[in-house]
Amino acid sequence: MKATLALIRLNLRLALRERSVLFFNYVFPLIFFFAFGQFFGARTGGSPMTRVIATVIVIGTLGSGLFGAGMRAVIERETGILRRYKVTPITPFPLLISSIVTGWLLYIPSVGLMIVLAHWIYNTPWPARPVSLFLLVSLGAMAFRSLGLIIASVANSMAESNILIQILYMPMLFLSGATLPISSMPLTAQMIAQFLPASYLNSAVHHVLIRSQGLATNPEAIGALIVTIALGLFLSSRLFRWEKDEKLPRQAKAWVLVVLLPFLMLGIWQAWSRDHIHESTRLDRELRRNTIRLIRGANIYSGDGAMIRNGAVLLKDGRIAEVFPDRGPDPESVNADPLEAAGKTVIPGLIDTHVHLSSSGGWGGEREDLDLRRTMDRRLAAYLYSGVTAVRSAGDPTSLALETRRSIGNASAIGAELFLAGPLFTAPGGRGTETFRSAPAQIKQAAEQEFVRLPQSAEQARQQVSALKAEGVDGIKAVLDAGVPGLLFQRMDLSVLRGIAGQARANGLRLSVHTGDARDVADAVAAGASSIEHGSFRDAISDATFAEMARRGVLYSPTLGAVEAILQLRERKSDLLDRSLLQQAAPPELIASTRKAVQENAPPAWVTALPVSWDIAASNLVRAWKAGVTLAAGSDAGSPLVLHGPAIQHEVELWVKAGIPAEVALRAATANAARVLGASERIGRIQKGLEATLVIVDGDPTQDIRALEHISAVFFQGERIDRADLFDEK
Repeated sequence: MKATLALIRLNLRLALRERSVLFFNYVFPLIFFFAFGQFFGARTGGSPMTRVIATVIVIGTLGSGLFGAGMRAVIERETGILRRYKVTPITPFPLLISSIVTGWLLYIPSVGLMIVLAHWIYNTPWPARPVSLFLLVSLGAMAFRSLGLIIASVANSMAESNILIQILYMPMLFLSGATLPISSMPLTAQMIAQFLPASYLNSAVHHVLIRSQGLATNPEAIGALIVTIALGLFLSSRLFRWEKDEKLPRQAKAWVLVVLLPFLMLGIWQAWSRDHIHESTRLDRELRRNTIRLIRGANIYSGDGAMIRNGAVLLKDGRIAEVFPDRGPDPESVNADPLEAAGKTVIPGLIDTHVHLSSSGGWGGEREDLDLRRTMDRRLAAYLYSGVTAVRSAGDPTSLALETRRSIGNASAIGAELFLAGPLFTAPGGRGTETFRSAPAQIKQAAEQEFVRLPQSAEQARQQVSALKAEGVDGIKAVLDAGVPGLLFQRMDLSVLRGIAGQARANGLRLSVHTGDARDVADAVAAGASSIEHGSFRDAISDATFAEMARRGVLYSPTLGAVEAILQLRERKSDLLDRSLLQQAAPPELIASTRKAVQENAPPAWVTALPVSWDIAASNLVRAWKAGVTLAAGSDAGSPLVLHGPAIQHEVELWVKAGIPAEVALRAATANAARVLGASERIGRIQKGLEATLVIVDGDPTQDIRALEHISAVFFQGERIDRADLFDEK
């Protein structure tokens, strides 16, 4: 121990006398610190500065370990310094330990200096877990010093040492996520990154800095670093050479792979599971969501009716930090990136409360039809591209929808937030079961388990609702529609519907009821529905029913777009496909094949059989509004000729055409829609403390509702979405 301490003191004195050591440990990292600060726009602090700190830590650790230990040990052997120690009563182990500790002592202050400068110059908050960060950086520095010592042990010359160092250094510099985000790399490069030690150090540093997590949340990375230190010390001591004339055979260089064995094993595992790739994507997304921005000079529609002219909104840490009634503060005073939005309107992210993701709304043309999960991801991306930041599935395969929702929720994928009201509660032989009527028994049973629930009694219905609550659905949907002559279904027993409604209420779930006529609406309201889907396209809903809906707070979603689509199908028209935003968001091949099918083929029999009246549907909507019923917008996207993407924009345009004021229609697609989802405490409005999920449109949609289709920018939980890249991997 005395020899080791003496060597550490000696090495420190010698190192501090060398300008090159001071330069590479302190000046060189600061060059990267300020250079990357400019590159990442870190003048605003926060998330960009966090990325800079993590980047410089990894680069510094690589340099200190590989070059500091790997090159210096070879220099000392070739210049005869180690030979002098050979005649003293000392073993290689104290020399190796002193090298690791000296490098650690020289490197740690530079990390502290960066954090202090980031706080003083860029107003970056102090790390929430300083002890965890200190221990992690220490482990990283020691692990890479150990790796550097192995390189020095097996290299026979400075030239060989430099080659081995570069072979390890360059891939880790550019593929570890330190300089370029792993999520932005091609898949092959992402897979290579899983075998690089620096990838796990980079990820662990981000966990500590961004998520304020301790070391226990990264057991694989921490374990691999510790094993590397142990293996590096052991093998370096066994391969240690005092003099340059002592040569090792070439095959001895394979010992470097032994030190890398923990990371090779991690890489093999991650190449199969891809957990680290997904985690890198999530971390990168969290960094972007934490950027501080100030949107200035815009009209700000709150979602609940209020409008601020020439106001400002401050976004910070993924939330709305402040709403200003004027242009707000100077961006530099709040460390924010400014976004000038004069002549534009900031609105809450649009919400579509009624979609069917498993159906395209068209005919053919989608290459991913055989991969429904990927197709659903692509459709959620189309919504986000269109400024629709949340949708509610109103009838899709349950397990797929839950899986898709998880991937969006944990930021593994990017798309509109998905809420799930399903599967459909209906009667045996009821609406919703016709899709599987002709399927083989085994396939029919599996499909019905995914799409529908067929309770035979109120008690069974209650059990099924509770089971779905346990699975994680956000709401319940029931069908109360017996169809029409020529297209008849079994109607659900009202006692069963009351059982569904009561248990949904007990479980904190909202019940949406699909209705076909005025009787269905009245019965659904009496049974305890939270919202009415479709209402009636064929007869007038009574004033008494609307009054009861207003009294009970039952929301109304008329889906006028589905009515218009049916009427266009009857006439073989495809005008709905001509909208500019839809053509940008939907797959071009789907639009082309759908247009051809509509124009060249006779409409399906059910389209001609279904009694649908635009005037009745529009009149029911206007009368509901005048009766004080709360309106919520849903498009029924996925039904024929209603493609996924900006369907809700067209829906509210139809409302305005029917006689609903533009502001009322806009509220139905924002604040009111958030109520249907049970998420009004975090989305649907522009208000301090809520999620920074909002859209900037050109013009003023409260004056011209068509402005909703002119998207200028989309923010999802604080992240400005790169709309052009949304479909790259979908």
